[in-house]
Amino acid sequence: MAQQAQHYAIFETAGGFCGIAWNAVGITRFQLPTSSADGTERLLLRRVPDAQPASPTPDIAQAIAAVKRYFAGEPIDFSDLALELAGQDDFFRDIYAAARRLRWGETTTYGALAKELGHGPEAARDVGQAMAKNPVALIIPCHRVLAAGNKIGGFSAPGGSVSKARMLELEGVKLAPPKPVQQSLF
Repeated sequence: MAQQAQHYAIFETAGGFCGIAWNAVGITRFQLPTSSADGTERLLLRRVPDAQPASPTPDIAQAIAAVKRYFAGEPIDFSDLALELAGQDDFFRDIYAAARRLRWGETTTYGALAKELGHGPEAARDVGQAMAKNPVALIIPCHRVLAAGNKIGGFSAPGGSVSKARMLELEGVKLAPPKPVQQSLF
């Protein structure tokens, strides 16, 4: 099967510069914000080196507008955006579909997502791997999937767990600081 031609656009949001890549089927890659258009473009092109810059199609223009509104603090639901997840195995696709059901300000854990899919706690690591390899972060809201105990966990996007925490704070999610292990006697 011939590979679809890929296109991309870089755009500015209140959170920084984002990138989006697409083909005739749907969105293939999304780059979370960085502080520069050049930096975002470099990161995006590492994942889709053959993509060519292009004017967004009407569907992609709507996706870009939604991302801009998201980073401006508006509750956005990305679940209706068409994605192209070619090359992902079936289990990862199931994980991504489950994560897409998480709404603005709603979180779950890697283990809970594994359980929702009918797997035991050992599959929590697989969920974490799927989130780390998420080709369209934000659109598949991997930032809403937390480690055990509702701890922030990792985040492979620019800024790491700090970016994840900022996105969750934007959605009104308050992550409590860890409780001290031992309290002072005085």
